[in-house]
Amino acid sequence: QVKLVQSGGGSVQAGGSLRLSCAASLHISSGLCMAWFRRPPEKEREGVAAIYTASNMTAYTDSVKGRFTISQDNAKNTVDLQMNSLKPEDTRMYYCAADFLSTDDCFALVASNFDYWGQGTQVTVSS
Repeated sequence: QVKLVQSGGGSVQAGGSLRLSCAASLHISSGLCMAWFRRPPEKEREGVAAIYTASNMTAYTDSVKGRFTISQDNAKNTVDLQMNSLKPEDTRMYYCAADFLSTDDCFALVASNFDYWGQGTQVTVSS
C-alpha cells in the first residue's frame, strides 16, 4: 500500500509558474514509478510526466515538454512537478500517481496502470 499526499498548485496568470509536490509513504528510491496526471473537464485523466525513481529517468507528454520538469527527492520521498510558462489550457485538476511498474509501463503514462493516487489539486491559469 502506498499513500500519496499532494501539495502545491493554485492560481496563476498565463506565463507564470507553479510547483506541485507529492509525498509518498515509502522510500521512493525502491524502483517506484511516480507520475503526474491531469483531468480535463468531463474527460479521462491524461498523463503529464513520469519518473522511474530507481534510475531518475523521465518522460513527458508532448504538450508540456520544455515547460514542465518532474524531479525526485529521495531524502524527502517526494516527487515534484515544476510547471513554467503556464498556459490557460493547463488549467486542470492534477493528480499524483505511483506504482511498481516496468519502465515501458511507467512511461506509457496510462492511468489504468497505476493503483495508487493522490487526492488531487486544482491548477488554474488565467489569460
